[in-house]
Amino acid sequence: MKKSNFVAMILGTIGMVFFALGMCMALIEEWGMFHQGIVSGVIGLVIFLITLIVWRRMEGKEPIKLSGKTVGTVVLAIFGALLLGIGMSLCMVFGKMILGVVIGLVGIVALLMLIPLTKGLK
Repeated sequence: MKKSNFVAMILGTIGMVFFALGMCMALIEEWGMFHQGIVSGVIGLVIFLITLIVWRRMEGKEPIKLSGKTVGTVVLAIFGALLLGIGMSLCMVFGKMILGVVIGLVGIVALLMLIPLTKGLK
């Protein structure tokens, strides 16, 4: 394993722990830690950003340039993930199975559209 991949794996794991714990803190009402959960989640996201920057530097790659395609890809990824999460919530929490499955499938299709968008078709 390359050193850059190992560092990215460790930083990514730390970021994921903060992000996941923040999500639990914010969404489990019994804990009563909504604001602390938001802070923990944001810390996790910042660690993810640091991981990306550190990994690209260690690999000798140039920084990511913001273009319309990059912004569109990020927006599509966020949109797809939110739709998938909304669909799951509708099924599991609110008992609206059919609506949740339909919205979740739309989210999955949106996420699948990322593959040809980023890698292209050959």
